Amino acid sequence: MRRDTLLAFGVMILILAALAAKSVLLSVPPVQHAPGQFDAERAKARLAFVLGDQRPHPADSAADDAVRARLVATLRQMGLTPIVRDQFACNDFAKARLVACSRVRNVIAVLGPPAGSALLLSAHYDSVPVGPGASDDGIGVATLLEVGSILRNRPLRRPVILLFNEGEELGLVGARAFLTDPLSRNVDSMLNFEARGVSGPVTMFETNEPNGPAIAAFASAVRRPVASSLSTDVARLIPNDTDVTVFKERGWVTLNSAIMGNETRYHSPGDDLAGLDVRSLQDMGNEGLALATQLSAGVPRAHGTRIFFDLAQHAFIEMPLAIGVICMLFLLVAFAAVAWGRGALIRGTAVVIAALVAGGVLAWLAVSIVGFVRAGTFWRAHPEISFIALYATTLVGELAVLRTAGATIEGQALRPVYWFVFMLVGAALALVAPGGIIYFLIPPAVVLLGVVLRRWYAPAEVIGAILGVVLLFLTWGELLSALEELFSPGPLWIVAPVAAIVIAAALIEASDLSARARRRPLLLGSAVIALIAWVVAGTAPAYSQDHQQRFTIEHLTDFPSGKSSWSILNDGTALPAAYERLGPWHRGKLDFSARERWLAAAPADPNIRPPSLQTLGIVRTAAGRSVRLRLKTNGAERVFLIAPEQAHIRAAGVAGFVRRIAADGSSGKFTISCTGRSCDGAELTVELDGTEPVNFTIFSARNGLPQSAAPLVQARSRFARPQYVPDETLAMAHVTL
Repeated sequence: MRRDTLLAFGVMILILAALAAKSVLLSVPPVQHAPGQFDAERAKARLAFVLGDQRPHPADSAADDAVRARLVATLRQMGLTPIVRDQFACNDFAKARLVACSRVRNVIAVLGPPAGSALLLSAHYDSVPVGPGASDDGIGVATLLEVGSILRNRPLRRPVILLFNEGEELGLVGARAFLTDPLSRNVDSMLNFEARGVSGPVTMFETNEPNGPAIAAFASAVRRPVASSLSTDVARLIPNDTDVTVFKERGWVTLNSAIMGNETRYHSPGDDLAGLDVRSLQDMGNEGLALATQLSAGVPRAHGTRIFFDLAQHAFIEMPLAIGVICMLFLLVAFAAVAWGRGALIRGTAVVIAALVAGGVLAWLAVSIVGFVRAGTFWRAHPEISFIALYATTLVGELAVLRTAGATIEGQALRPVYWFVFMLVGAALALVAPGGIIYFLIPPAVVLLGVVLRRWYAPAEVIGAILGVVLLFLTWGELLSALEELFSPGPLWIVAPVAAIVIAAALIEASDLSARARRRPLLLGSAVIALIAWVVAGTAPAYSQDHQQRFTIEHLTDFPSGKSSWSILNDGTALPAAYERLGPWHRGKLDFSARERWLAAAPADPNIRPPSLQTLGIVRTAAGRSVRLRLKTNGAERVFLIAPEQAHIRAAGVAGFVRRIAADGSSGKFTISCTGRSCDGAELTVELDGTEPVNFTIFSARNGLPQSAAPLVQARSRFARPQYVPDETLAMAHVTL
């Protein structure tokens, strides 16, 4: 094999090795603390006391009562005077047709002077019904307790409020309740601490808008930053919510931070103290204490919207959005002019775009084929293998286009074309997520500087181009690592377009070398590398002790027929062989959920009774009617009223918290939920447009399963557990209002 071909293979291996090693860009520092600073071991010990036996403790449950009692005792032990607010509240969502209600008891402690504008530190102490919540949001509780113990011994210029709210998991209800608290009136800034995993560095992923003061505080206080304005735009666009979604109504200066590593433990029994990485707790504590110290001295004077990102956790780069837009437009025009001058703008643009598309499409096709052969989240135990296979496939697609359609274009001509296309991608992204502009400025600026300096120093352009690729890897490599964590549940292919941009930059810089290599061995060899990677990914164990399969068992009874069914929520893989004895099973959906699941007939349980509604009164209004209802749960922990998408429900809730339901800008069925013991006998108000009857599905959920489910529980695979939804008993009925 020719030397140039071997060198070209070496470049490909180097690209894949760099992508495999990019996780170091999101590393977590070791636990180190000094007197007077955050102590993660002490914080985790406090959390262990608060969590007790680590039972799940959803809002308004006996288990949460016990957690709250230990939390209050801990605050008193610290010399603070906790306040417990007891409210039945409801919250609505701008991104969904949902109103969620529950009785919540927020725990509050105030540090510093009694008057003045206040800084709010917030975390929620309730968990989901399926897991103990050591990370979500035990990490926030531990952070507030430790930061509070440190700040208590410091002179504070203004009040600092510690808010341990209840009901975040069921619909941000505690946050909504706090907005009616007198203490909320003096808040002007806040820090929120969350988790979407159990490990990894702390990412500051959300701010208020305009974000000038928040970013000024962050830049000044945090020493190992992980943050980007692109993530804050994504947080605004996606349907996920945290308590900050509610608090944003007040316009407070806001910073929202979370850890995101190992989603397989998130909202599952695996979210326990053993799974919580103490290094992540230390990282969150360091950042929380630094920010609290900064903001407790006052809110920085800054204006406007900033775009920002961190460089390998060692530098924080930010600028005004307007400056970023100007720089982007300048770079776009400059690279267009250089590419035009080298005679490659039109054809080269077509080649680069074709390479990016080919890489992404081939990666999607490979994931689809492997997914067809091996159902389910086959990558769950070893996602790093599947991601490398994905990147190797992306490389094959791009290389094929560059060595065929782009074979006659020299690398020097193709270089400015790539960066022109790069800027086009940035301009398109800026239309929906202007915070992403920051990712499109520094690498191309370095390359353009090299192009300009080439007049006086011939190697300058090559040096600038190589530096540009390195900077692209440092910035986009961290972004790619974050996307891998975010989309570890799938779909895998969604990271391919980002990887394609990084890979294409390196391939184009090596295009002259690959042009001298033999095309057939080069393309065939790269395809073999990708194939081997997929074989390894496709045959590796899908699940492990630390990365278990999502597997929830439900027993559903439909009333008035009394017909019962088993429902299995998993990732679509075949059920264990022992389940066939209880079959036949088929894939299908339930009336209240759009998610496909395994279904089979189940024995009826005479102890199961459906929830019911008692109409207390109807008031006619100009727009329609207001119906007052009493809810009877019959022992269920959660009750849901679901109306069809065509229904016209304006508002719902309880007295003092009747909330508007989003109708414009949202879609899907209307849902009214109530969670906790206090829902039994609770009085709800539902406001409907028009006088036409509306058919509701009412269903309830009770944690645990009937005795007849014992064979299913015993036959569940070794590395399988409930996630997001607990094993539960459901009852469903239909009512008309």
